[in-house]
Amino acid sequence: MGSAASSDSSFAVQSEHADSSSGTRFHARRSASAEPVLYDLVGGEEGLRNLIETFYDIIEFEPEGRVLLVLHLRGHGVAHSRIEQFNFLSGFFGGPSLYVQKYGHSDVRQMHEHVEINAEAKDAWLNCMSIAIDRVGLSADVKARLMAPFTRVATMLVNRD
Repeated sequence: MGSAASSDSSFAVQSEHADSSSGTRFHARRSASAEPVLYDLVGGEEGLRNLIETFYDIIEFEPEGRVLLVLHLRGHGVAHSRIEQFNFLSGFFGGPSLYVQKYGHSDVRQMHEHVEINAEAKDAWLNCMSIAIDRVGLSADVKARLMAPFTRVATMLVNRD
């Protein structure tokens, strides 16, 4: 079964936009307005690292993350994912584009092409991230601004029944 996403699934965290490419590159743009980007709202490098570490601790050590742990152990492993999730989200949230600098793209489908993702895995990922956001103490407003794009991307990545 194919992906649940439409053919034009490129968007920025701050706003959805059409992209001339057929890929699924995700990025955040620095806002020209006074409104801070997500990278700043999560606390910059330190806040993002804390969020990612908390998220992967949940995956590794708590029952809510069990489904995801199995997927990670079949793939590149949790340690690798901690690093690359940080690199990706840094740019995705409007900070340094570390993943793009390293790999030359930010195509999330390409990143996950080796992973069988079903609705259970999608829901587990979103649940673990929601728990992590709460644990690091981000506000309800910031949580909503994070979970909206996370939900769109997670839904797009489902590739199995």
